[in-house]
Amino acid sequence: MAETIHVRGEGGAIFTMDLPLPEGIAERYESGQLVRVNADGSPYTGGQAPIQGSASTGGDTPRPGATARKAEWVAWAAAVHGMDPADADALTLAELKDLPEQPAEQEPAAPAQADRPADDAPKAEWQAYVAKRGVMSAEDAANYTRDDLIDLVS
Repeated sequence: MAETIHVRGEGGAIFTMDLPLPEGIAERYESGQLVRVNADGSPYTGGQAPIQGSASTGGDTPRPGATARKAEWVAWAAAVHGMDPADADALTLAELKDLPEQPAEQEPAAPAQADRPADDAPKAEWQAYVAKRGVMSAEDAANYTRDDLIDLVS
């Protein structure tokens, strides 16, 4: 049986893939366009406990090194600043590096998406919403259940 891994795509969606990866996907993975993550989207640590920070970082998620790939900075911005991965990926590497070590305490919570469909809305509304957010195309979203689409943007 093939080993299964989870990767975060360019749009922030999590995909389950069997190893060995197909050639085109393997190239995107090696170039950093795809990042290996745990099934829940948390950073993959190679079987170790998930990165939670250490005593030296006060339990905070450590900031990536100066030479880290953009994908690592995107994952850090999502974990520490609560940014949507697609929004973080839209920033330049320089903008990601300019983010503060930790969000300010008085930073307001992200506003709810005004155009977000209700959880009991028809699947077609969720397909359109996911496509509008840039997570995936409406055609690709048609292959998912409504609940899967909700999980992708929650």
